[in-house]
Amino acid sequence: MPEITISMAAGRTDEQKAGMMRDITQALVKNLGVDADAVVIQINEAPTRAQDEGRQDFVERKAMQNK
Repeated sequence: MPEITISMAAGRTDEQKAGMMRDITQALVKNLGVDADAVVIQINEAPTRAQDEGRQDFVERKAMQNK
């Protein structure tokens, strides 16, 4: 049973996450030959203020990109 853990910043919609999980599941079915029911996917979401890249948290980075 493949188990996939995804870490990402919070903010995606339930529909976006569901679509991503469907696509990942289908890739595992196609490439590993497993049953879709055997695939486990867990999403770990962190608040955007809790993630940092280049000394700016994700909220600050987005604000700078929108200027």
